[in-house]
Amino acid sequence: MEVSAYSIDAADGRFEKTTITRREPGPTEIYFDIHYAGICHSDIHTARGEWGPATYPLVPGHEIAGVVTKVGSEVTKWKVGDRVGVGCFVDSCGECDECASGWENFCLRGETVWTYNSQGRDGLPTAGGYSRGITVEQDYVVRIPDEIPLDKAAPILCAGITTYSPLKRWGAGPGKKVAVIGVGGLGHMAVQIAAAMGAEVTGIGRTLSKRDDALAMGATDYVASSDPEAMKALRGKFDIIVTTVSDGLDLGLLLKLLRNRGVLVDVGLPEHPSQLNVAQLINGNKVLTGSNIGGIPETQEVLDFCAEHGIAPWIEVIGGEDINDAYDKVVGSKVRYRYVIDTSTFDA
Repeated sequence: MEVSAYSIDAADGRFEKTTITRREPGPTEIYFDIHYAGICHSDIHTARGEWGPATYPLVPGHEIAGVVTKVGSEVTKWKVGDRVGVGCFVDSCGECDECASGWENFCLRGETVWTYNSQGRDGLPTAGGYSRGITVEQDYVVRIPDEIPLDKAAPILCAGITTYSPLKRWGAGPGKKVAVIGVGGLGHMAVQIAAAMGAEVTGIGRTLSKRDDALAMGATDYVASSDPEAMKALRGKFDIIVTTVSDGLDLGLLLKLLRNRGVLVDVGLPEHPSQLNVAQLINGNKVLTGSNIGGIPETQEVLDFCAEHGIAPWIEVIGGEDINDAYDKVVGSKVRYRYVIDTSTFDA
């Protein structure tokens, strides 16, 4: 099947409209029309070659929401008309301990197939959500609750699960104090989710420009990291800190903000190595850890959680012709807080 898409041909290139081929669904696969695709900073890092060489032409997008239009002969989980989504991966071995435990993103056989810039079972490069449709194995698709509009559901498939997973793992809830470093595409979801879990949430950014937004999302306080006295006042306050910042982390400073036995979770995937005085972990039994998206069961869980608690990303809907400009604005922190592409514009 030929579908419209937007692709980029080189790390220094620009997105152009094109067509790509999607296979007809096999016995256990579904095909769904993509209605919306979020723009994740990971898309930008990959498209611009910042995480290593990419396979071009590249069609990014791993925050994908749409409606099923075709199902294979052996599909039991989905039917035509279902509202569905796909996140960061579309396949794995399905048999190893991690896959069997719902952690397909950590497939022990190394067979996790990423939604784009990867290689599928058919040996062809995978293409993501900046397109009008996609064919996927039924086990790697999640249900989008009726309470969540498709455009707002898309970012939950990455930004939502990336922040929900560590907050759940480390026990965000009543009586816990949580700090979110960087209230952007990921951080604005972390604030909402942690608040819905019952935690007391503080947002921390370079300036106070996002203070009112963070408070509206459920934070009880917001502090500028550029204010030494304000940061000093936060020392020893937090049980959990989630940092979404991709570079320039001062781990020593952040660890000072933790209570004894507190945890600092990095979900930002910094490009450059960080330095750490391990004594800061030993003194206070503190934990420094990372977290990387989540498996299919937990991704479904965060969608259901967001539906139950009325949580949705703050989005700006754009057309395909706006992708290049949107990339520059994301890098410049000029989006509040997630760009979502309306793929119907691809047909214009």
